Amino acid sequence: MPRLSYAAPASVPDAVKLLAGAQGLAKVMSGGTDLLVQLRSGRAKPELIVDTKKIPGMMGIRETADGWVIGAATPSAELSEHAGFSAAYPGVVEGTNLIGSTQVQGRASLAGNLCNASPAADSVPAMIAAGAVAVVVGPTGQRSVPVAQIVTAPGRTSLAKGEFIFEFHFPKVSGKQADAYLRFIPRTEMDIAVVGCGVNLTLDAAGVITAASVVLGAVAPTQVAVDATSIVGSKLDDAALAALDTAARAACNPINDKRGTIEFRTKVAGVLARRAAKIAYDRAGAR
Repeated sequence: MPRLSYAAPASVPDAVKLLAGAQGLAKVMSGGTDLLVQLRSGRAKPELIVDTKKIPGMMGIRETADGWVIGAATPSAELSEHAGFSAAYPGVVEGTNLIGSTQVQGRASLAGNLCNASPAADSVPAMIAAGAVAVVVGPTGQRSVPVAQIVTAPGRTSLAKGEFIFEFHFPKVSGKQADAYLRFIPRTEMDIAVVGCGVNLTLDAAGVITAASVVLGAVAPTQVAVDATSIVGSKLDDAALAALDTAARAACNPINDKRGTIEFRTKVAGVLARRAAKIAYDRAGAR
């Protein structure tokens, strides 16, 4: 068996060169909380691990005129501790706050949670609902990819050999816009989502929804967008919530496993969509 090598390059070009030139399986470590577990269990057997945390720009949170830029390896704990980003995107922070324990959140990153490509990843539905974009770097240069297009199947992403995510861009939150994330788990904490739901809503001055994005996790091979057109133009009354429940159920394509049946997951998806939408609506209305 080939010996496992570790590298911690100090620049994007060096990291790309290492990843692109690897003869065997190479893995990027932006947080490592999933990767280290996979190494210990033998599920992942890379010949090279490239730690990206020492690359300038991979860590940090900054606000720009267009929104927010989050370094791909920024620990999730830093997101929850950042007052500005937490106020702008409480739903995204709710998702990252559910990734493991407090200790795990000191290492876990948005890029790691996304590129692990689990259908149940807690940060991903809210990121997609927010319209977040990943800046991907690689041998052919830099490209911007909507987060919704990164995961292609369980354990698989659209990233090519030598590519990795450098940072995430979140659009500027304007007016009465807000998000929320909820999940259902069998235990009270530190479990994998049976269903997760991220919602992002924009209201007009009268409280009418003008834009809506609803994204489910753990109910299909990848995160799925719900057709939320039924609640646009409403004030999220009972009829709109019932329509959203129906749409959320229709978007599901779950499996039976030890944490939940197809029928249960489908029902819970509708419930969480309604609840998360109500939270996002109330937050947006308060702005």
